[in-house]
Amino acid sequence: MSDLSKHSFELPFEQQAIWAKGFHPTGGFVEFTKEDVEQSIPERFERTVRMHPDRITVKAGHQVVTYAELNALANRVAHTVLAEWGSEAQPVGILSEKGVGQLASMLGVLKAGKFVVLLDPSFPMARIKAVLEDSQVSLVITDAQNASLARELPHTRCRLIEFESIDCRTSNEDLHLPISPKAFAFIFYTSGSTGQPKGVVWNHSNLLHGIMLRTNEIHACKDDRITFLFSSTANAVTNIFLALLNGAELLPFDVQREGVIHLASWLLRERITICWISSPLFRNLFETLTGEERFPDLRLIRTASEAVYKTDIDVYKKYFSPNCIFLTGLSSSEAGQLSTYLIDHKTEIGGNEVPVGYPVADKEILLLDDEGKQVGFDDVGEIVVRSRFLSPGYWRKPDLTEAKFRLDPHNPEKRLYYTGDLGLMLPDGCLMHKGRKDFRVKVRGYGVEIAEVERSLRDHASIKDVVVVASTNESGETRLVAYFTSSSQRTSTASELRSFLKEKLADYMIPAFVRLDALPLTPSGKVDRKALPVWNNSRPVLDTPYLAPRILLEEQLTKIWAEVLGIDQVGIHDNFFDLGGHSLAVMRVITRVVKTFQLDLPIKALFESPTVADMAAIIAQNQRNNAAPEDLDRMLSELESLSDEQAQKLLG
Repeated sequence: MSDLSKHSFELPFEQQAIWAKGFHPTGGFVEFTKEDVEQSIPERFERTVRMHPDRITVKAGHQVVTYAELNALANRVAHTVLAEWGSEAQPVGILSEKGVGQLASMLGVLKAGKFVVLLDPSFPMARIKAVLEDSQVSLVITDAQNASLARELPHTRCRLIEFESIDCRTSNEDLHLPISPKAFAFIFYTSGSTGQPKGVVWNHSNLLHGIMLRTNEIHACKDDRITFLFSSTANAVTNIFLALLNGAELLPFDVQREGVIHLASWLLRERITICWISSPLFRNLFETLTGEERFPDLRLIRTASEAVYKTDIDVYKKYFSPNCIFLTGLSSSEAGQLSTYLIDHKTEIGGNEVPVGYPVADKEILLLDDEGKQVGFDDVGEIVVRSRFLSPGYWRKPDLTEAKFRLDPHNPEKRLYYTGDLGLMLPDGCLMHKGRKDFRVKVRGYGVEIAEVERSLRDHASIKDVVVVASTNESGETRLVAYFTSSSQRTSTASELRSFLKEKLADYMIPAFVRLDALPLTPSGKVDRKALPVWNNSRPVLDTPYLAPRILLEEQLTKIWAEVLGIDQVGIHDNFFDLGGHSLAVMRVITRVVKTFQLDLPIKALFESPTVADMAAIIAQNQRNNAAPEDLDRMLSELESLSDEQAQKLLG
């Protein structure tokens, strides 16, 4: 029996019953044991390769790779890294698209006894350089698609290896290097409280422990087909190895490139059995569903990154089969998975909050007040984790490590991690998440330290003072709002500030903007965040003046944009991104446009044509090319109300 069953007596009967039925129909589940945790990741992977050499490990588009083939590619990477940089343990950067090359590079770096720093190609160059500077990476593996970007890195310290250029004559044999379970495996970078990115270290053992928990809680097995939607977070990497260390098949899907409108059909076509998906993306997915899709192969949906609400569970019950289980929980980069909550069609959720569930094996959850004393049931306290399977700490930040990780006075083998999250424990041991103690928030699945956003904004010449807060809309999604005052010399529009931040921060870190004459202060002179005006749905101040829609097509588009962005007014020449649009909002708009106008529109259309007028021109041209005579008469009638110049611009 698995470790989950060893403490299953603590779980309510309903949770036990759901867990007991969550097996793949082939019955291929093999328990991931504690002994499997006390080794290195390459050791476990090579064992999996020996057991399933001819099974498919990754299918990325038309590229299909078996376990033996991926292992051979990883071995070539490992031999190349050793030849290039010796056997000393050190960080190696990987700047690559998700897929076979990235996976082989990660495995190769680990096989060479080094540890991985994932560099997301979608991030601004300034942020990539900041991560390189902090991690002290001196070797970067890239792919052909990102080679030009990699060549912009500071070459005084960084050598480059291009995955596709590795000599095919390089040995593809296993290296069998002795690697301690306590050796570093990854550094995951998140936004730092000082305004700089901070690296969270994971060793082989605590990563394998996370894989053990996931394997046993969902009975992952060799017959599973698992989604690979995101690649640069600790959660995502654990999910990758959930597949690779259990003989399962990992299937990448590029949501940014393919669009959420095609995700449902891909899940069906690829017969996905386990869908690991962020909560915001799950909400985008169900907006594309017709109700006819039942996903017969899908046996588990696992949401991550952000809170889940009752409305999400209602959608799950409406669109997904009773044979499919819904799983949510709480995790952190520093402590891994902390709790899980299993849901099926019989589960009743009271109110809009969904519990984050019950502690996982080997993780004890304490709720402490400001004096370090445990609070009682139904009282809110800081979530503190007691375990021997925690991150070793923060890379090159001993003071921060000492502040957040403390020795357990009752057990020298365990430590305490102070999460900064607030929780409430119900009498049956079920945990409810109650937000953050500090100002670190999650936006679209990514952890963001508000100080980093504030620091970047303060670098702008027109900013006198600024405070950034997290705001949650009616659907439970979190966004950042920047309240700022301007210097006496000049003021800035939202358009200018957003353009400025694009060079410094990732898309999800760029806030909405509200200009104030002065920031409210407490009697002690600190900014009174509680006294800030509630962010409303007003159109921000932009570089372009407001211009109302002129025809029905523009009216329909402005309505879609306003509803998706949650603002009361959209002008036809307003830039979508200056209004607060982001990548997930792009998917929602494209989904609505495709369904409303019955045309196939790629995601990039909104990036290339970011105003209502531009998009209306694209749609009008498409309709004109495919219109019936009576529809064409109606369109011409509408166009007659416009000037010659306006009509010519609309029709391109």
